Amino acid sequence: MTPPLATAHPGPPKPFSKGFVPAPLLQIRDVIYNTAGIFQADNRLHVLESHCGKRMLALGVGSLREYHECLTSRPMHRAELVSLLNEITIGETCFFRNRPQVDAIRKIVLPRIMEAKSTIALRHLRIWSAGCSTGEEPYTMAMILLDESQRLLKNWTFEVIASDLNENSIAHAQAACYGDYSVRNTEPLILQKYFIPQNGKFALKPEVKAVVNFKRVNLSDDSKMMFMKGMDIILCCNVLIYFDAVSKGRVIQHFYTNLVNHGYLFLGHAESLFGISDEFQLVHLPSTTAYVKAEQRLVKGEGK
Repeated sequence: MTPPLATAHPGPPKPFSKGFVPAPLLQIRDVIYNTAGIFQADNRLHVLESHCGKRMLALGVGSLREYHECLTSRPMHRAELVSLLNEITIGETCFFRNRPQVDAIRKIVLPRIMEAKSTIALRHLRIWSAGCSTGEEPYTMAMILLDESQRLLKNWTFEVIASDLNENSIAHAQAACYGDYSVRNTEPLILQKYFIPQNGKFALKPEVKAVVNFKRVNLSDDSKMMFMKGMDIILCCNVLIYFDAVSKGRVIQHFYTNLVNHGYLFLGHAESLFGISDEFQLVHLPSTTAYVKAEQRLVKGEGK
């Protein structure tokens, strides 16, 4: 076990007074932004300070200045940065969270994609849940695909790639065991078909887990994003709200590159690419929206 960095056990950092922000906290904000593209606005710095305080207690570090060193120059800086990002990027979600989006994918988007791929010998479908949190979204997609495997997707193969920055969230997702809150929007028939009661929780059946491949991906890491090619559908819901315009633009450019020409990009219901990208165009679906590559929209005559 690595010894603590300080022999004394300090308390959490004292809250900074109104109008004064410690320089090391601003430097830590810059480290997070430069690494993950996540920007902590001034009115959220007290939250960032709280996250740092938890990590400082765990390390036995007495000041924000020392903690900044832990993130930048000490031998454990890479591991500690991951730990801090785990604190910052805790998400909240549930199965079938956005029902209109789920229904549009099942009833409209999947048939359109299959039609577009009808002349291709390889009948394989790839869906990417980018920013998957604890796994409810990609597993929802897996259940839809399994439901359609004997009808719409008969003789097709498929996979769901699920990525997140938070290692703890990925571990939770891979365990695939959920409480009542996560299944609050799940129909009883789906619960019976795809879940197993386990110690007061709901464990996903192996066939659902087998569809999804989890991996840690930093959406601001160009080298990692280059390997996410050939996606038919990309879901990135309630993730871009943590990015500034520049970081959003970089991520969206990667989505454009990684999405096949007939593919669809779904964002959260309150998110938009207005002013971010001209390469995608909005298309209207029943009670929801999605984005397609601009040239594909013109070909299909969609959206207006």
